[in-house]
Amino acid sequence: MSGHQHDEGHTIAGWTGCAVATAGAAIAGVGICGWSPGIWWGLGVMAVAVLVTWGLHLAGWGKPPGLRPAGQWGLRVRDRAAREGHAGCLGCRLAGRRRVPVRTGAAPEPALATSGTSSPAGLTS
Repeated sequence: MSGHQHDEGHTIAGWTGCAVATAGAAIAGVGICGWSPGIWWGLGVMAVAVLVTWGLHLAGWGKPPGLRPAGQWGLRVRDRAAREGHAGCLGCRLAGRRRVPVRTGAAPEPALATSGTSSPAGLTS
């Protein structure tokens, strides 16, 4: 085994979504070869693949963005933090699970001038 181990992100959600999307692509391929409804059926199955993957991710069978600790690299390891949402995860934000990422070292925003000077847009305060 290699001395350089890394988290490849293999998860139940990823493998299931890939399998459903592959089936959809095969159905769409048959449609391109001559079975006209197959194109639309295949595209529909691929859309279902997105929803299945998203649902499994939200249920904790997916991978949060970024690196995971080595103890969580296994395929059957469930992510217990998924219920609160993952910081920086589009899927969690779309589901309404908004965990705000912690910013360190961010520069403060500049304060607005409150005197009678004109603003950059030419408006006076």
